Amino acid sequence: MLSNSYQYIHLFRFDEQFGDVFILAGENLQIVIPPSGYWYFL
Repeated sequence: MLSNSYQYIHLFRFDEQFGDVFILAGENLQIVIPPSGYWYFL
């Protein structure tokens, strides 16, 4: 589960070319974590 929101993670993807991590959780929660570590919502 994702943090205290209790959202199930449906997809976890690592982009080797750019080093980004993409997380799809719950119905519509999308998070991108670039190599810098400053994550953001889509």
